[in-house]
Amino acid sequence: MSKKDYYIIEKNRDKIIKGNYTNFLDPSTLNKVKSKLKGYEYNIYYPYKDSEKVIIYTKEKPKIKLIEIISFDKLTHREIMGSLYNQNIDSEFFGDIIIYNNQYYVLVMESICNLVLDTFNMIGNKHIKIMEVDIIVLESYKKKYEKKELIVSSLRIDSVISKLVGISRDNIKKKFRDNEVFLNYEVCTKMTKNLKVNDIFSIRKYGKYKFNGVIKTSKKNHYIIECLKYID
Repeated sequence: MSKKDYYIIEKNRDKIIKGNYTNFLDPSTLNKVKSKLKGYEYNIYYPYKDSEKVIIYTKEKPKIKLIEIISFDKLTHREIMGSLYNQNIDSEFFGDIIIYNNQYYVLVMESICNLVLDTFNMIGNKHIKIMEVDIIVLESYKKKYEKKELIVSSLRIDSVISKLVGISRDNIKKKFRDNEVFLNYEVCTKMTKNLKVNDIFSIRKYGKYKFNGVIKTSKKNHYIIECLKYID
């Protein structure tokens, strides 16, 4: 664990112990913070039903804002995230980036909302306008997935990825060597790691997936599995 990660975990743990709420936590950081809170009572705030980034709180619900990004050009999740980082906004201060009905939204902590509204006017070379909207906009929002069923001989992540995206085992090895495979939001270096239900993994240039588990075992003792591919 890096010093920065350790600092974030300890900082958010201390917030809960003092009766406050955390910033946005991705699933990996959430589990690490929760492991430090055994014996403490807390709640988890989901901004919408399927939200990945959540907030731990004690009594007072966290104060967050929903920002709509208005653009005449098509935007991608990656472009929006990259531009937020270019504004020196740390990932713990913004939640999920949502593309919904050809509209673009990002959840932010109330503490940085005015900064975003005042300074965020470009995404790459594309001009944008932004405005605060009521979070009730997301009330009926559901993430879109493409369901994929496949037969694999093993639940190892390298085996699943190779079958899922149709690239050779040698190219898979290169992806791991180049740190282009992520498991539950962390670089995955262990090709032999078995996937578990609800694991989220991504391969650079090939997209992001959720492992839904084994549907059944074939007569040849292969696994028929289901994965969901995230769709922007």
